[in-house]
Amino acid sequence: MRREKTTQLTRKGWKVGTVREFLALSAEEAAYVELRLRLANSLRSRRQRMKLSQAGLAARIGSSQSRVAKMEADDPSVSIDLLVRSLFALGATSRDLARAISHSALPKAS
Repeated sequence: MRREKTTQLTRKGWKVGTVREFLALSAEEAAYVELRLRLANSLRSRRQRMKLSQAGLAARIGSSQSRVAKMEADDPSVSIDLLVRSLFALGATSRDLARAISHSALPKAS
């Protein structure tokens, strides 16, 4: 968030912090959430770059369009395994996956 926006909110009595602070997540929990988000975003980006619809991806992985939508929205009912297998179905390599998650190292403790 921009510094001036943070200052305005604070002046008006709002508490400003991180998602991790708000949800009282441990460093490990925050890293897990970040990992899932990176995989979901990577899946959506790769699918869109390939000009493939959600239904098209669903057909490739033997699933439904609504399941793909849940995958891309990082619905908690979607396993990391399904996200990874779907990325591989779109031609992602292990190196591509490593790049997608490389910035999700454990956050620094507050």
